[in-house]
Amino acid sequence: MQLNPYLFYDGQCEAAFKLYSQVLHGEITAMMRYGDAPGCEDMSTETRGRIIHACLKIGELTLMASDACPPQHPYQRPQGISVALAVDSVAEADRIFKALVEQATVLQPLEKTFFAARFGMLVDRFSVPWMITCEKDV
Repeated sequence: MQLNPYLFYDGQCEAAFKLYSQVLHGEITAMMRYGDAPGCEDMSTETRGRIIHACLKIGELTLMASDACPPQHPYQRPQGISVALAVDSVAEADRIFKALVEQATVLQPLEKTFFAARFGMLVDRFSVPWMITCEKDV
């Protein structure tokens, strides 16, 4: 069995995955557009350019996503969920948080806590909530 987070964007899936692949040292293994799907003839040019499915391989894990397809499936901001990322060093936590914090809303600055060498929370420029944790003080 495999459990994969699946994120939805409002037309920014491609930009988000390009950033995440760079920051998280991942590989985009799929990036398909609505325009590539059968039955797209009646879609607007804008909708045809949106991403219908994307996969980002990060180590042994896969992050998946797509753009919402209005009006049938309008975009909704994520609520009640975060992408939790645990790293092995304080330097890596600092690097990733710094890369994601540009144009983001910081919910909790990245800092030492009673349970981790570093912990921070933010909502990135693409409206995705992140929790970055480094348990070890390395």
